[in-house]
Amino acid sequence: MKPLAEATAAMETTHPVVVAIITYNSADHLLALVESLRDDETVRQILVVDNDSTDETVSRARTMPGVTVIATGANLGYSGGINVARRLLEPGDALAVLNPDLVLAPGSLGALSNALRDHSVGIAVPLLRDPDGSVYPHLRREPSIVGSLGDAMFGAHWPDRPRWMSDTLRRLPDYAAGRDIAWAGGAALMISPNCSAAVGPWDSETYFLYSEEADYAGRAREAGFRIRFVPTAEATHVGGGSSGQPAELVALMAVNRVRYFEARHSAFSSAAFRAVVTLHHLLRARDRRHRFAARVVARRKAWRDLPSGTKTRP
Repeated sequence: MKPLAEATAAMETTHPVVVAIITYNSADHLLALVESLRDDETVRQILVVDNDSTDETVSRARTMPGVTVIATGANLGYSGGINVARRLLEPGDALAVLNPDLVLAPGSLGALSNALRDHSVGIAVPLLRDPDGSVYPHLRREPSIVGSLGDAMFGAHWPDRPRWMSDTLRRLPDYAAGRDIAWAGGAALMISPNCSAAVGPWDSETYFLYSEEADYAGRAREAGFRIRFVPTAEATHVGGGSSGQPAELVALMAVNRVRYFEARHSAFSSAAFRAVVTLHHLLRARDRRHRFAARVVARRKAWRDLPSGTKTRP
C-alpha cells in the first residue's frame, strides 16, 4: 500500500508559483499582464527582471503593488534574466516564465500548476491566442531537415499540409486537447521545482535570445521529464512575431536554430540543416533582413558579431 500512497501523494502536491516576467523596454504592456495575475491564488511572488530598459519599465513596475523589481543593470538576454529569477526560488517553488506582452485568462496558472502535480511533467505550457482570439501556433516538434524544408517552402501557408512537412504543429485539432510535445515557444511556460533542480540554469551564453526554450526543453526531456501542453490555460499574446525586428535579431534567430541542431546531430546532418535555414531566408530575400540573415548563416565567422548578452553567473 505504501507505493500507492506515495504515488497518490505525488499527484496531489501543488506548488506555490513564482512568476518571472523578463522585461526589456516593456512599459506599454507590463501593467495589463500584472493585472491579469492579481487574483490568482497560486502566485506566491511576482518578479520583474529588467534587462536594462531605457523606457519607463522599471519606474512603472515599482509602482505596482505586489511586484518585486530586479534591475539587472545590463542586458542579460531572456535566458540570463530567467537565471536571475531562479536564484530567488525557494524549495518547492514552481517557476512561471512570462513574456511581458501577455494577458492571462483567469485560472491559467492554476491549470499549469495542476499539470505539474504529475511529477513526470517538468514543463507545462498554455494555449496562446493572438489578439483577435485565433490560436497562435506555438507548439513545436524536434527540428528536422525535412520539417524545416517544408517551413522554408510554405511558412504559415498551407497549415493542413502533412505533419512531417513542418516543425510547427499548425493544425487547429492539434490544440484541442492536452498532449505531450517536444517544446513550445517560450512566451509562457511553467517549470516544476524538480525539473528546475535537475536541468539547472538556462544556457545564457549560447542562447542570448531565441532557441533557449528549445534547448531547455530538450535538456528536460533528456533528464526524463515530459513537456505538457495544457489548453485549459490560456494567454493572449499581444506582441511577438519578427515583422519589426532588426536584421541582426532575425539573423540571430536563424543562427541559433543551427546552433541547437548542431549540438544534437552529426556534422553531415547539421550541414544539411544549415543549408535549409539559409534557403529559408533566401526565399524571402525581398526583405533585406532576410538577405542579411542568409549571409550570416552561410558565413560562420559572422556569427561572433551577432548580439550577445552580458555574462552573469547561473
